[in-house]
Amino acid sequence: MNPLQQRTAHAAATPAPRARVVIAKPGLDGHDRGAKVIARALRDAGYEVIYTGLHQTPEQIVSTVIAEDAPILGLSVLSGAHLTIVEKVIQLLAREDASDTRILVGGIIPDADVRALEDMGVAAVFTPGADIRGIVETVDRLDAPSSAPLEPAC
Repeated sequence: MNPLQQRTAHAAATPAPRARVVIAKPGLDGHDRGAKVIARALRDAGYEVIYTGLHQTPEQIVSTVIAEDAPILGLSVLSGAHLTIVEKVIQLLAREDASDTRILVGGIIPDADVRALEDMGVAAVFTPGADIRGIVETVDRLDAPSSAPLEPAC
């Protein structure tokens, strides 16, 4: 098989990327190993992942979501500022006419705050020990064409 045939065969065998997913680390928290693990798992599952890096402001995160036309946003928050940050991100997404962006939040989230995040419109919340496969399956459901309600993740 010549190189052109190999590339053509590879392209035919490789599925088109799924939705774009932005993974962001808002605030001053400098621990991003978990975010990188999730980004890699989603990439391996066929998603196009845009990782914003550390110390992002809500404005920078929303700007990335808009620029990348990403329907799914994952926020990793270990600092305890999850309620404030998520509220600001949701407000900014609404201002940019992107309220349909599905938001996932992971990190150190007290049980009492999980419900508050869901009430704000967060699609799923993942706390320490969440199964990576379960996170990918949740993103699969978010990426599905139907808008069926999600089952609780925790």
